[in-house]
Amino acid sequence: MFFIAVKRSALLVLFLGFVFHRVEGICSVQNCTDSSRCVLSKDQRSCKCITGYYGDHCDKNADIKVLCSADVLGIRAKEDFFIYHNVSLEYLHQPNDTCRALKTTINNVTYYASRISKENYFTCGGRPLEKNITHITYSLSLVSQPQVYRNIIRNPVIRLEYKCVFPYVRKVSLPFPIIPYSIETLVRVDDLDAAIRMMLYTDHTYSEAYHSAPSIELRSKVYVEVKVTEPADFFLLRLNKCWATQTPQPNTTEGAYHLLLQNGCADDHTVSFLADDVGQYGSNGEGSTVRYSFEMFRFTTEPLELYLHCSVQLCAPDDPESCKPNCNSISKREAVRARPIQGLLTTAPSRWTCRGCLSPTCG
Repeated sequence: MFFIAVKRSALLVLFLGFVFHRVEGICSVQNCTDSSRCVLSKDQRSCKCITGYYGDHCDKNADIKVLCSADVLGIRAKEDFFIYHNVSLEYLHQPNDTCRALKTTINNVTYYASRISKENYFTCGGRPLEKNITHITYSLSLVSQPQVYRNIIRNPVIRLEYKCVFPYVRKVSLPFPIIPYSIETLVRVDDLDAAIRMMLYTDHTYSEAYHSAPSIELRSKVYVEVKVTEPADFFLLRLNKCWATQTPQPNTTEGAYHLLLQNGCADDHTVSFLADDVGQYGSNGEGSTVRYSFEMFRFTTEPLELYLHCSVQLCAPDDPESCKPNCNSISKREAVRARPIQGLLTTAPSRWTCRGCLSPTCG
């Protein structure tokens, strides 16, 4: 798991009035002289304080703060704001009246506050979440319970509506573990046996191979190493083709298929060859070890199993040029003409297919 620092925003709307008719913070028309704190109606007969201010002159700041954190949603306002509107603490709560406000003191100032966890969001009366492709919005209300005397209500009802807006960060991982394992195969070149191995590593340093079942996120780098282990540092190794399938059979026609390398060159734009030196770009066919990386993906259809295959060839150490792939654009005629040379290098039994399992069901 990892943590992402995200920006959060808050939105506050204050309603003050009666149960079925609410206006924002009523003030005195005669004293409404500061347009930055109070607003007159069109008929000039009433005025209202802008959100966050109160009093006959709208000169008192309620210091309303909306609190949006990764786990808690909350709001607070000065105790004096509620006293001015004749709202007692015991009558202040979320839409579900079991989620009541509390009194708190910050820097010697007393506030009425409400804090709820995201787990209790719906329990306390949170409205349905608003979602789009970029953000998710939590909407809550801190309301005062009407104070009924006989069958009438004289005190206004306060309703603080607030929202917490979070970036809608969607973290997608493969729903199955990637279980890598090392496969060694013996190929006979004249009278010499050669062992070739393919493994997955945790990062670009290739210092630690996977020995358990990791879960690799989509678009994260997958680090592959194909190496001639016996005899060490003798043959030159070239990856001719690497591809992924949904079955362990490399030549199957069933299921999806994705090509990573073709003719020794990258066919997937995320593929990079890496050198033995950390941080350096490498190449294919210039040593007994080939390292490359690609960005993790998954197939669009089931089954979700992912198998990695590479076909390789061994080249004589005294003919290094024949092992280097030509990754420049060439015409079809040139490609056909080059094929016999390639064929001479791969007719020996050194051509093989090695498989690395990216599935929990193999091995």
